[in-house]
Amino acid sequence: MTSALPPINEAALPAEVRNGTKQDKKAYEAALGFERMLLGELTKSLADTAKPAGSDDGGDDSSGDGSGSQTQDAASSMYMQMLPDQLADAVTAGGGLGLAQSLYQTIKERS
Repeated sequence: MTSALPPINEAALPAEVRNGTKQDKKAYEAALGFERMLLGELTKSLADTAKPAGSDDGGDDSSGDGSGSQTQDAASSMYMQMLPDQLADAVTAGGGLGLAQSLYQTIKERS
């Protein structure tokens, strides 16, 4: 279950990776992939704790048939499922949090 990394702006890569060897780029990509996976898990945990507005109101539906509430709940649920991955991809595409660079340095030192 691997997810492809979003396109990364070359300017967001560290200079030693941009100007480095193919092995350097592969090592950084592995480090960035780990950071992306970690961000995905963190954002999923964040989304699990968030509730749509009005979700704890006891289910009062003024339309009487419940169809409006069900449609809104389905749309909110779909949005909430997509949000964590989109947020993680956006952070990764912007260069990440810096964890990938630290991991890359560790990988490079051990090579």
